Amino acid sequence: MVKIHPNPSANTSSSSSSSSSSEKETFTVWMKSLVCHGNGCTIFNSDGHVAFRVDNYQQRCSTKAFLMDSTGNILFSLNRKKLGFGCWEGFKWSDLNVRMEKACFRVRRNLRKGVCCLVGDDGYYNYKIEGFEGKSSLKIRDYAGRVMAEATQKLSSQGVNLGDDVLRLTVEAHADHSLVMALVTLYGLINNKL
Repeated sequence: MVKIHPNPSANTSSSSSSSSSSEKETFTVWMKSLVCHGNGCTIFNSDGHVAFRVDNYQQRCSTKAFLMDSTGNILFSLNRKKLGFGCWEGFKWSDLNVRMEKACFRVRRNLRKGVCCLVGDDGYYNYKIEGFEGKSSLKIRDYAGRVMAEATQKLSSQGVNLGDDVLRLTVEAHADHSLVMALVTLYGLINNKL
């Protein structure tokens, strides 16, 4: 059976679910939940260990999901706004409490550009998520247009495509890993992948 996480011997550097790294990091995103009968995804680091996981504990395409670290601590809650097509908000958690007073970011689908989403707050857009029609690939760009993260379909070491639900996610140096994972998750929710 083909393994979905990276080969531990291929990368000897230690990767963790820390907020950022001084080097480019590669993760494997598997669009399956670790919770039985749950919906979400699991993110493995380059050593093959669970770095992040996402669960909504409800039905597929629900209105709320939680991004957690490897031990189950909630990092972000992701909520679909009741009014507003394709609009989601991300709330950052700290010390088991959510900062409910204000969303730290909002994601809105850009209807004129197809699968593009804009990420920001208070009318300013700091990031853009670019998807590709009919594919599981995406790019996250910052306000200057630089690529922060890129996801493509993962191939095994023999070149076999592992399916639409297994992605290789490359995160650039100094990018906030938890924010990138939250944006990848929201893109999946907006496009009915989770």
